[in-house]
Amino acid sequence: MSPTTLHTDVAIIGGGPAGLQAALTLGRIHRDAVLFDNGTYRNAGVAHMHNVLTHDGTAPSEFRATARDQLAAYDTISVRDVAVTDVVQADGGFRLVLADDSVLTAEVLILATGVRDELPAVDGLDDLWGDLAAHCPFCHGHEFSGRRIGILGAAAAPHLSALLGPIASELLVLTQGEDLPEAWSGGAMVRDEKVLGLERHDGGIRVRFTEGSDEQVAAIFVSTALRQSAPFAERLGLELNPSGCVRIDELGRSSLPGVYCGGDMAHLPAHPMPMASVIMAAAAGQLAASGAQMQLMSAAH
Repeated sequence: MSPTTLHTDVAIIGGGPAGLQAALTLGRIHRDAVLFDNGTYRNAGVAHMHNVLTHDGTAPSEFRATARDQLAAYDTISVRDVAVTDVVQADGGFRLVLADDSVLTAEVLILATGVRDELPAVDGLDDLWGDLAAHCPFCHGHEFSGRRIGILGAAAAPHLSALLGPIASELLVLTQGEDLPEAWSGGAMVRDEKVLGLERHDGGIRVRFTEGSDEQVAAIFVSTALRQSAPFAERLGLELNPSGCVRIDELGRSSLPGVYCGGDMAHLPAHPMPMASVIMAAAAGQLAASGAQMQLMSAAH
């Protein structure tokens, strides 16, 4: 039996803030769209979102549930909890193959699949990630006000110390034996020994070294490398920025006509990295949906 094939105007892959906002934007103008959510999110390990106006301190799961409840009011929007396994160009649009073996075709594609953080290979860091270890002081710094904060890695020390200096009572830079950049201006304790491991201790983190005494900090901040969460940017041959994120223009358009991107997976070439926040992701989702609508309107004339 051949798989069932459905059709929609816009297929949205990704159920985080960017994808949800894209769906809402299209629903508001009664444009048919299907959002696919495979249940994996960059902030899955985070208990509370921050730096999100009217939602500061809200659990990400609550945010997503509220968004879905509101999307249910729009008859042209469908949300499916199923993974997309493949996307190809077909008949002037796109053909999506789903994990349940069904097939959907769409005129326009919005990718909001996000990125994954690649952490330094330090024992114990994975277990702390999203809780006592983070990469964004805007999202996680305030909760450690007046406490000692660690910075893991020499390269990001100038940037992170400048952001965290007004928050922390003291900063501890763990260089991992690397040289600090020329931009480093001091103002923090520095340990050059390699970190042997990190472990929860006394409400914070105990830092163990290959030699020398342990240190205690309330939290660890680290710069991460980014990789695409989904293979679709590579499969569709989308142009990437040096960061590994998809290169888009001011309307969220990728290098492939008909493919729009929003959220952490994409950014303008003028930016060195994505502006990783819930509000920025949602804004990018709205922009991508507006661009998709403009393309569909143009094709109709």
